[in-house]
Parts: sequence; structure tokens; C-alpha cells
Amino acid sequence: MEGEIRGTVISVSKQWWLKVNRKPIRMGPLDGAEFPHIIKVRYAVDGTEYTRRKWIPAGKTVPAEGSTVKVFYQLDKPSKARLEW
Repeated sequence: MEGEIRGTVISVSKQWWLKVNRKPIRMGPLDGAEFPHIIKVRYAVDGTEYTRRKWIPAGKTVPAEGSTVKVFYQLDKPSKARLEW
């Protein structure tokens, strides 16, 4: 069984060391480059706070810091969760 709660994005960091080139021909080193992100989300279940990190591939939309996202957690173990925005 899964429960649903709203979590807050507390940090968004870009992975500069992992560049994904989206253009076949580039004029410069960062021309057409996209970078994946890692977000960190804080949520609370029954008075206990948890944090969850999520890796977002390059080219996908990234939620802003301070925004809310849906967190689906397991009722028997709330530390196991998945994020949706």
C-alpha cells in the first residue's frame, strides 16, 4: 500500500561533470549541452521527517527550489518513496 503526501524541494544541484550533447555539430564546448540534476526533497510522515534524493536526466523539467512535489511512500516503511511532479 502507498500513501501520498506533499514534499518540499530543499535543494537543486546541476551535475556539471556529466555533459549531454544534444546537437550533432557544435561550435563551442557548451553549445547544445544539457546537464542532469539532483533534487533533494523533504517530507514528513507521522511527525518524522525524511529526505529523498532524485536524479533527473538531462532535458527533463526540474522543479524549482522551494516548490512542492508529490511523494508516494510505502505505509509500512515511509523512508522508501518515489517522487512525482
